[in-house]
Amino acid sequence: MLFPGRRLVAIYGHPGDPNLGVLGEQGVEAAVQRARDVAAGYAGMAPEPVDLEPGIAPEPGDTEPGVVADPVIPTFEIITTVASSDAGPDGDYSAESPIEHIRPWVDAAAAAGIYVVLDLQPGYTDFLTQAKRYEELLVQPHVGLGLDPEWRLAPGERHMEDIGQVSAAEVNAVSAWLAELTRSRGLPQKMLLLHQFRLDMLPDRDAVQLFPELATVVQMDGLGTQEEKSNTWSAITAGGPVGAFFGWKNFYDEDLPMLSPLETVSIAPSPVFISYQ
Repeated sequence: MLFPGRRLVAIYGHPGDPNLGVLGEQGVEAAVQRARDVAAGYAGMAPEPVDLEPGIAPEPGDTEPGVVADPVIPTFEIITTVASSDAGPDGDYSAESPIEHIRPWVDAAAAAGIYVVLDLQPGYTDFLTQAKRYEELLVQPHVGLGLDPEWRLAPGERHMEDIGQVSAAEVNAVSAWLAELTRSRGLPQKMLLLHQFRLDMLPDRDAVQLFPELATVVQMDGLGTQEEKSNTWSAITAGGPVGAFFGWKNFYDEDLPMLSPLETVSIAPSPVFISYQ
């Protein structure tokens, strides 16, 4: 089982494009080291009962007796299909990366002991159709899948003008397919990441089905002031599906201020997945 018992800490972005996140700010080998460096900031940290009042930061070394820190796994969170303002040849407003563009990052991650999450921004295409394009990467044991409803458009909607949404039925179709792929190949449990910073992005989230082959994580990936993020976190973590875990995103430039690693793990519930953009 992926969780509980470990924490994944990721750098997020698209290979070769520094405008889409920190992962793309350097080549693959440098990104391996960057992912390790970011994850190392969480080494030895256990959740702390900290009151995050403005201007008051917790002090290191205050872990309660008997509290054991989870092992930390460096992670690549790769935007694999990229939301686009251009409809493209297939009219779906999503640029699907060729497998040949993503594979060197997946292979380097495997060699370095780094987990990989392939994020999908599908536009007018459904998530399952896009996920199946990357089956030959998803059959690798260190590769999970992320669905970003912000970029799942309804007819007539456009990226950067509308916030997308996805139904539980569409998520469940992906989950069932990925669970069967995992089971039939004898793979270890995979992470299924669901991005969410507004409730209407997953309006019927209580109906999302959980499969034992998958560790389902709902990631609150909103940005802004810490008061705004705390309010969003409270709303997102208050709902189902029962048995899901929760993740958090830190933004280097947009968060005011960005939480430290100790502050991040001290959020309740403590996030099992943390990414940096």
